[in-house]
Amino acid sequence: MNILAEQGPLALFAAFLVAHALCDFPLQGAYLSKQKIRKQAGSFAEWLVALSAHCVIHAGAVWLVSGSLLLGAVELVLHSLIDTGKGEGKFGILTDQILHLLCKLGYVVVLVRYGPL
Repeated sequence: MNILAEQGPLALFAAFLVAHALCDFPLQGAYLSKQKIRKQAGSFAEWLVALSAHCVIHAGAVWLVSGSLLLGAVELVLHSLIDTGKGEGKFGILTDQILHLLCKLGYVVVLVRYGPL
């Protein structure tokens, strides 16, 4: 199903919001939530694996909602950068969530402007 073609950009953005909320809260769990923060992780390897797993979940959600593997890859990179910044104390949860939602808004704009990627 192509949400953008069938229901429009607002529905696509809403689908991104739902997917994001699912991935960042119930699908994250306590282990990933703790271990994706470098200072709280048991080791560098645990941090890298936890952060990567969390970001892959988000990337998969973007891919499934948008139908674009390329946007999923972009999400993988952007989500890891944003979550690393938050984990390093550069900003708090509100800024973190706003940045994530701005990414989703950007994906909608790109898909409306350029079509399927």
